[in-house]
Parts: sequence; C-alpha cells; structure tokens
Amino acid sequence: MIGYKRQVNLTYEKAVAKVREELAKEGFGVLTEVDIKANIKKRLNRDYEDYIILGACSPPLAYELFQVSKDVGLVIPCNVVVFVDKGSTFVEATTPTALINLFQDNRLKPTAEKVEAKLKKVVDSVN
Repeated sequence: MIGYKRQVNLTYEKAVAKVREELAKEGFGVLTEVDIKANIKKRLNRDYEDYIILGACSPPLAYELFQVSKDVGLVIPCNVVVFVDKGSTFVEATTPTALINLFQDNRLKPTAEKVEAKLKKVVDSVN
C-alpha cells in the first residue's frame, strides 16, 4: 500500500489547516505545496475539485535516512494530500515503508517505520 487514507468530517479548508497543525506537532515542516486545483485552472483553464499536495519533512529523520543513502532524496519530502472527491474530504499520506522498499536496503527500514507512524498519527488526528 503506497498511501494511508481516510475520509474526514471537515471542510477542505479546515482539513488543510488541521493537517498543517498536526504535521507541526509531529515535527514536520512543509517544504513544498502544490495547489492542484489552481494549477489545473491556470494551465488548462479547467475546473477541478479542491486538492493540495503538502511535501512534509522531519529534518532529524531525513538526516538519518541520508546517512544511509543519498538516493532517499528521490522520495523525500513525504507527500500528504488533502482533497475533495464527490463532496467528501479526504486526507492521505504516503507510506514511507513501501517507498523505502524500492531501495532494497534494510538499514533504511527503521527510520521509514518511524516516519510512517508519525504520518499515520497525523492522518488519524484530522477529524
């Protein structure tokens, strides 16, 4: 499974704010932000439902991973998305353990498990 997702009982705007708050509580900063709805409108002049990608990173945990392999930059930051689908709001985070398996280096797994636990806690805290 590449993502951990759940439907939330918040508006899109409130869910985005809550995700940011919960990421900060878990020691993550948001390094990148992509507003898919705005980009589709700007580049294609088409309407799309609310969808944002937040590139989250925990510097201490990223540093641990980089000490093992510089290749982890291919999967950092971890994406956390908030989107609306058919009127319902969802929050989803990448599952680092699935992505780290691509590197076939077991030394990365313990840190990936720590990151994943924190991201799942973020997703579960948005309600």
